[in-house]
Amino acid sequence: MSVDASSLERLVPAELDARDATGRQTLALHLERYRFAARHARPGRLLDLACGVGYGTRLVADEAAGVAEAVGVDVAPEAVAYARDHYARPGVRFEVCDALAFRDAAGFDTIVSLETIEHVPDPQRLVAHLAGLLRPGGVLVASAPTTPSTDVNLHHLHDFTDRSFARLFEPHGLLAAASFRQVQPYRLFATVARREQRLADMRPALLRYYATHPGAAFRRLAATLRYGFTNRYLTVAWRRAAA
Repeated sequence: MSVDASSLERLVPAELDARDATGRQTLALHLERYRFAARHARPGRLLDLACGVGYGTRLVADEAAGVAEAVGVDVAPEAVAYARDHYARPGVRFEVCDALAFRDAAGFDTIVSLETIEHVPDPQRLVAHLAGLLRPGGVLVASAPTTPSTDVNLHHLHDFTDRSFARLFEPHGLLAAASFRQVQPYRLFATVARREQRLADMRPALLRYYATHPGAAFRRLAATLRYGFTNRYLTVAWRRAAA
């Protein structure tokens, strides 16, 4: 089963074009997030929810101490098929399931869900679901863009700041144990011109979109004035108190 490696939302390390600078930068950011997750993972059971093609699930399972079982879950059957072919091993398996529909009565000591929350209609519901799957003393590692992205990326439904992202987790008794910030510069004119295949599914007619969505235009302008031509991301390891 083939996987579309050219989408903004699908990273397939072995299939990245050497000319795809954005894809390679994005992969490097994802690998750094997964290594952060591996450093903060707890021994026991690991869940990677919205795992994509599975390279991150395997990385955490291999690098974190004491992971006895790792489960990668993604809604896309073609991504899971690729993960099973390339990243499964004894103790590492992959399942097709929607994030909110996934259930496991045994719970998990570590849950990883990176760059997921901005995609779902109800982020609060997703966080509550993840918290419900986490065992006492467990760690939940999540990330999101903290500069605007919904204007450009049609797959993103929500914009977050550091504060609004953190506010989703606090009602569930989760305490921030560590955080990791990343900055990704982008070339404005190359991005607008869509010179890379990966950028082809950016929002079309962006100026027209800003004309009809002035709030999005304001957020983009404010972020650019503050941070320049960069995208910023926040990854946090949240810890649940032991029972």
